[in-house]
Amino acid sequence: MTFRLSPVTVLGLGLLAAVSLSSTASAADAAKGKVLAYTCHGCHGVPEYKNAYPNYRVPKLGGQNEAYLVSALNAYAKGERPHPTMHAQAATLTDQEKADIAAFLSAGGGIPSKDVVGTPPPATQTCVACHGADGAKTVAPDYPKLAGQPADYLVHALRDYKSGKRKNPIMAGIISGVDEKDFKAIAEFFSRQQALCTTDQVRDHGKCETE
Repeated sequence: MTFRLSPVTVLGLGLLAAVSLSSTASAADAAKGKVLAYTCHGCHGVPEYKNAYPNYRVPKLGGQNEAYLVSALNAYAKGERPHPTMHAQAATLTDQEKADIAAFLSAGGGIPSKDVVGTPPPATQTCVACHGADGAKTVAPDYPKLAGQPADYLVHALRDYKSGKRKNPIMAGIISGVDEKDFKAIAEFFSRQQALCTTDQVRDHGKCETE
């Protein structure tokens, strides 16, 4: 069984997100975000850095969609995503500070996507309607880029959506139609694509780029 969003639904969600991003981005200050994001570098700026328990590589944030970063910080602050350290960090931030951090981390738009690497497994058909064929071209600014994320992080995120630990009404409906045995194949495919980098690459170079 495959759950697909209709084109009308996707377009509507995209327009709503675009309006939200416009109002946030106009007030966001990436220079202030660079200062505020210093605490992020200790984990997200280290290549292959792993979360202690459960054990998985932390996500790359450099070049991620700005509106998604704000949405994720809000979810951690409200406890809609279970992670004690991230909750402690996000809960102390004002809306303005979250917007500033997101503006800084999204700088440069990410690593330019090239041709799709490998053959997409059938299970990715559920994902591409929102995240793009290569996981780097999302239909709405508050959807995350998946391309280049560590495979074990993506598996962890999918499991949390499946179990309800991560609370998101759109993903709750989509993940209900995805078999958990397909999570690894989905994650490994998107992890081989290009889009994201570490926070230190953004900090040191001012944009997302390969070394």
